[in-house]
Amino acid sequence: MENLENKVAYITGGSKGIGLGVAKKLLQIGMKVAISGRSWESLEKAKLLLNAPVNLLLVRSDVTRIKDEQAAIRNILDEWGQLDVVLANAGVGVFAPVDELSETDWHLMINTNLNGVFNTLKASVDALKRSKGYYITLASLAGTNFFAGGTGYNATKFGVVGFTQAAMLDLRKYDIKVSTIMPGSVATHFNNNLPSEKDNWKIQPEDIGELVVDLLKMNPRTLPSKIEVRPTRPDKK
Repeated sequence: MENLENKVAYITGGSKGIGLGVAKKLLQIGMKVAISGRSWESLEKAKLLLNAPVNLLLVRSDVTRIKDEQAAIRNILDEWGQLDVVLANAGVGVFAPVDELSETDWHLMINTNLNGVFNTLKASVDALKRSKGYYITLASLAGTNFFAGGTGYNATKFGVVGFTQAAMLDLRKYDIKVSTIMPGSVATHFNNNLPSEKDNWKIQPEDIGELVVDLLKMNPRTLPSKIEVRPTRPDKK
């Protein structure tokens, strides 16, 4: 995408964290951005932070429900007539030993992290075929590195990586580019963290935004289909 101005992006889970950081960067370069969240309250807070009344669309959607995602895509197309970029970012994490992990938390992660990326792609794929667009999933280094207490989270993020790489092979014949981004530690509210100066060593949400912009500007003959990104140095104790 040589000229990104007025291109249309949809970011799930865009009301805070990485999604909000990416939205900010895309708006700064002149793109039109729709962000989704599960509550209007969170979306209105994000709108104030983004301070972009013209090129921003708020969409309430729960990615675990495909009808919500289908409605979100319809809203975007009704508003702007096209969809060029989709970032499936919405995700949750519950960490506990497998013998203590509840069935409720297991299904919460499966439905949000894994079913969600399918629902988002299924709802948007026809629009992306028309625009020859870009579909990006937000996975994690936990999608290749397992750890104790991470059975549910590891399972979903391993699944997201596999899903995205297979989808890339399915969709490139339509000139749709597909990538997965796998960050390490990011300074967000994830897992009940409250971002502060103690998180300065971590990847910042806007860093992921810059990475997304770089992907969109990449020469179309080249596809970085799986990107691992981590803090340059671990936390200095």
